Amino acid sequence: MSRIALVTGGTRGIGAEISRELKAAGRTVVANYASNDAAAAAFREETGIAVYKFDVSDFQACKDAVDRIHAEIGKIEILVNNAGITRDSTMTRMTRDMWDAVVDTNLGSCFNLCKLVFDDMRAAKFGRIVNIGSLNGQAGQYGQVNYAAAKSGIHGFTKALAQEGAKFGITVNAVAPGYVDTEMVRAVPEDVLQKIIARIPMGRLGHADDIARGVVFLTADEGDFITGSTLSINGGQHMY
Repeated sequence: MSRIALVTGGTRGIGAEISRELKAAGRTVVANYASNDAAAAAFREETGIAVYKFDVSDFQACKDAVDRIHAEIGKIEILVNNAGITRDSTMTRMTRDMWDAVVDTNLGSCFNLCKLVFDDMRAAKFGRIVNIGSLNGQAGQYGQVNYAAAKSGIHGFTKALAQEGAKFGITVNAVAPGYVDTEMVRAVPEDVLQKIIARIPMGRLGHADDIARGVVFLTADEGDFITGSTLSINGGQHMY
């Protein structure tokens, strides 16, 4: 029986490609989404992947959804915390609501979902958790103190939880994408986009499947000696 994988934010952008690649690798994939019913329905129709709508920043909503997934599909063995939002602004103009929305969605969701699946993984002596961080969580970015703080927090969260899970066969790793040619990045003005690309040694934006292949690698059964690591997939833009 194939292992069950939950991908948050899994019906669009990088998350959709992660969902597709995990399915191609033989996983039974469940994709979470937040609000776009039409996009989720089209994704389900295209891929045959089950979709579940819930707010990853809301612990009770996550619990209800995980309970449904367990009842309808089975216990979650692979968790990819990919869901994320931006509310960019300089500190002078950033509101507390903008801060809370990004931290609760991008970082709080990691706590919510890991909390809800971790005990079952411990009991099964198997689990794969991948948290999607960011280049900007490693290097910082002007106008993104909320986003950079949340993504940096993911990297620390990953290292700490990896230490708790190791003796139970649970690996916890992060992937830190650089600039990827998603809808959000393509909306950047062309002159600004060219300046971004000029700072990438590989000379191009990343593709969603570049990130997805990293996730497939880290969630493989054979990846049982890789934990607490951050895999940077950024074309060489930030090396450390």
